[in-house]
Amino acid sequence: MTNRLLMMLYPIFIVCMAELNQDKYPSKLVLFITNHPTIMLFNVLIAALIFIGALLLFKSGWFSMLLESILYMALSITELFKYNTNGNHLIMTDMKLFRSLKSLTSFAYIKITPRLVLYIAICAAFILLAFWFNPRLKMRLKLRKRLAPGLACLIACVMVVTVPAISQPVYALFRLDTKEADNTFILNEKFDNNGFLAFFMQTGSENLSNQLEEPEDYKEDSSDTVKQYLATEVPDLDFDDGVKPNVVEIMSESFADFRAFSDKLSELGYTNLDPYYAGLDKAASMGTEGTLIVPTYASYTVRTEFELLFGLPVKSLNDPNMPQRMMLERQQPTVPAYYKSWGYSTAYVHPFQSSFYSRKRIYGQFNFDQMIFEDDFTVPVTTYGEYIDDNVVYNQIESLIASTDEPLYVHATTMQNHQPYSDGDSDDEFINYLSRIQHSADGLADFLERLSQIDEPTIVLFVGDHFPSLRGDDGIYSQLNITSENCSTLYEQRYILWNNYGLNTSLLPSKAVSTYYAPYLVMQLIDSPRDSFTQTMMNEMETEPVYSTNYMPMQEADKKLDTLTYDRILGDIVSPSALDVLPDPTEETTETTSD
Repeated sequence: MTNRLLMMLYPIFIVCMAELNQDKYPSKLVLFITNHPTIMLFNVLIAALIFIGALLLFKSGWFSMLLESILYMALSITELFKYNTNGNHLIMTDMKLFRSLKSLTSFAYIKITPRLVLYIAICAAFILLAFWFNPRLKMRLKLRKRLAPGLACLIACVMVVTVPAISQPVYALFRLDTKEADNTFILNEKFDNNGFLAFFMQTGSENLSNQLEEPEDYKEDSSDTVKQYLATEVPDLDFDDGVKPNVVEIMSESFADFRAFSDKLSELGYTNLDPYYAGLDKAASMGTEGTLIVPTYASYTVRTEFELLFGLPVKSLNDPNMPQRMMLERQQPTVPAYYKSWGYSTAYVHPFQSSFYSRKRIYGQFNFDQMIFEDDFTVPVTTYGEYIDDNVVYNQIESLIASTDEPLYVHATTMQNHQPYSDGDSDDEFINYLSRIQHSADGLADFLERLSQIDEPTIVLFVGDHFPSLRGDDGIYSQLNITSENCSTLYEQRYILWNNYGLNTSLLPSKAVSTYYAPYLVMQLIDSPRDSFTQTMMNEMETEPVYSTNYMPMQEADKKLDTLTYDRILGDIVSPSALDVLPDPTEETTETTSD
């Protein structure tokens, strides 16, 4: 009787423990169960299916409990740490980052609390109790006869997530919140409605159903489909007065101007933020500033990086967290490829691990002549906070300019201002963040001062990739009462365009544009050669200046942008690109080998 009771109670027990780990207090769990009984029933039924499947496969009750407990509590603890670190909840696509676990743990806010230890101990005690009584499957069946029903239970759980014909009616039956999550804050609200386990499964279904599909007309005739969207009139340009300036693109990690919330911050006691941004204001006064709409908030830097390096919107790819993972294994039609085709030397600088986001492997197909990661710097390296100082990146860029005979295109993704912000002179992580921003901004102003003294024409684009990852429940965003209804400001990033040779910047847009248009702003300024694709994007900037799911959730699809993006990322690259004139390095390698 005890063994039966243990096995019957186990699915309820493990669900409660996984949810309690998020709720922290039993009273909140009871309140959730009271308000959402059908969702709790759904969680228990899924846990029961997994347990029965494991029991049929292994026969041992305590061992099946151990396996499921490890799975549930590992996910629950990961969710706890992830949300406490950056205010984003765990979704299934985050599992792609598992290979970068070492990198993630270096900046995650991991705090082992007495409450967490207690909940883990309770789980361990339950399993030890089961081990002592040793409940087992009494059926005298060999494994081959248990295998089919055992796998059927586990496959049923998988199908609930992966098969829309099953997931949709099941989620509706148990009253899960299935509204589309267009940004982080809608996701957070969905988490509050569904709880951890149901949220994890439902968003997994949502991500799978949101997979990018080949446009029907593109499938039928890719060439004609793309051709109808390309500009027919393309000016014949070849740089203004033949001047090819160095083009420096700095995407500053987590750099954001919180003065957009000055009034609310003053009410919270954060007054006079200007000294923290004095360097940024000085840099802006030396150049021209505007507003870019970035495609992410708090994390997934590679979304913004993708838009800058490809000049394409992530919205057209259905907003993947890691768009670089979608690319085919081939040379990519990137912005640096254009500069390389114009006779530039191209470089990528990132003062962090080359393996994170698989950058070294994937970006090796972006036509960079050299890639410099944390172990490759040729200038003295110092740190500020947890990471390499932004000033080191600025110095490396100067070194590249000085040592390169050709004009230089360099994209730098900094790291200094990345989380965590728990280490610093203050107990307030927001103040620690602002101190890092001040150091970075002052360094930027000094960097531009130095570049103004060199005799090489140079243009610099500076923009932050996203607002920072700050703590979840008790973080500054919660204190500012930011919700899905008022979060648009968090996707607005101030950019600076600076040059040292008197370019006319008066025609830069006065209104906000999406980040993927930034490369074309630079191309327009320097009168670089154009093809029908780049001219199309410049024209599109006039008609569709912002194309962003997060910033404009109800925005209709732009078939032109969607088709051109598909063509260049997953299609036949029918649209013209620098790859049309650049030699294929894979063919060069083959020829060298045969010689």
